[in-house]
Amino acid sequence: MEIKSVGVVGAGQMGNGIAHVLALAGYDVLLNDIDQGALDAAVARIDKNIERQVSRDLVSEQDKANAMGRIQTTLSLPALGGTDLVIEAATEREDVKHKIFDTLLPHLKPETILTTNTSSISITRLASRTDRPERFMGFHFMNPVPLMNLVELIRGIATDEETYRSCLAIVENLGKTAASAEDYPAFIVNRILIPMINEACYALYEGVGNVASIDNALKLGANHPMGPLELGDFIGLDTCLAIMHVLHDGLADTKYRPCPLLTKYVEAGWLGRKTKRGFYDYRGDTPVPTR
Repeated sequence: MEIKSVGVVGAGQMGNGIAHVLALAGYDVLLNDIDQGALDAAVARIDKNIERQVSRDLVSEQDKANAMGRIQTTLSLPALGGTDLVIEAATEREDVKHKIFDTLLPHLKPETILTTNTSSISITRLASRTDRPERFMGFHFMNPVPLMNLVELIRGIATDEETYRSCLAIVENLGKTAASAEDYPAFIVNRILIPMINEACYALYEGVGNVASIDNALKLGANHPMGPLELGDFIGLDTCLAIMHVLHDGLADTKYRPCPLLTKYVEAGWLGRKTKRGFYDYRGDTPVPTR
């Protein structure tokens, strides 16, 4: 199936990044959110980020104008029903995703492919709540979407080959690389990445090192571009905790037990960059470790 139009559910960091790359690649994008302010902010962010690409001679002014012209926004979830592909990029909560699918499904064309940008939740289980498990799969972009070249493609138990091939073609049209993952908790990237961040939380919790020493150790000792606690703040500590719960519940292994300190930060509302406090305090000119 040739995909020409894409509906994106959620105008947050992931949703606006997905809309950005799709529009630049020539797809008509309908971006949805429950808040008009979020939609306006997303369009402004996309405009700013593409302008940055123009300034670096990565795209032309005409490319930018064409891309921005392909992006429309809507507060109506049913309005996405006429698109060829829907990518759900809402918060990493299964109950929220269920409500979105329940509202959206009666309005979809029979041939529309429905996908989710979930970073950890079972594709098979999500698909079972829809009327099209054969045309449902995981379409997991990495953050920040315009810069990261990987997309995980995750088939549920019922996903058919045509659906997979259609999504693979989109990844290739975007100039990105696909990694096919089996439908197990957290798939490939987060199965490895998030437990590392959780282990860094344990190292901090147990006093092995402070925030700065743990992050510098991984940056300078393992050549990581970003320390694990800094990366947790970038991802969102609530998202990290949610993925650890998925791993712990889904695999029933104590090595995936969420660190109590990670839980405490989330309970405090210190979720990282998006709330200006996490393992670092971002309220000043320079991030300052909170421990």
